[in-house]
Amino acid sequence: MPKDTGKKVIARNRKARHDYHIEDTWEAGLVLTGTEVKSLREGRASLTDGFALIFQNEAWLENVYIPEYLQGTWTNHSARRRRKLLLHREEILKISQKVKESGRTLVPLELYFDGSRVKVEIALARGKREWDKRQALREAQDKREAERAMKSKQYL
Repeated sequence: MPKDTGKKVIARNRKARHDYHIEDTWEAGLVLTGTEVKSLREGRASLTDGFALIFQNEAWLENVYIPEYLQGTWTNHSARRRRKLLLHREEILKISQKVKESGRTLVPLELYFDGSRVKVEIALARGKREWDKRQALREAQDKREAERAMKSKQYL
């Protein structure tokens, strides 16, 4: 039987695109235990409170919720444990230099299976101010209204 190829999304962090200006993105692998992978195969995870950090030239994913595997035994994992990100050393150095600039952070955008491997898309982000969020919502609403008007004109 051939291996499953392609991208199967497990979780998306939609709140991140609302709260942050996304500047750059990277794809990273994750070091997981067996019960974490089984839990992810059931499609259960949450990235909303998650963030990434660089510590001693290693990248770590913090506060991402992967619930315990229901059929797991004493070997089950902790739901919000620290997980190591797999990136090249040059990428880690480049990311750490960019994160040191004021107001920038690393947030996970998407958790997915790439074939049989679990990957996470992390982004270098700068926080939006309240008026930025309101302006983005206003622009999206104006765009939707314009599309509706154009669509209704087509049918006349």
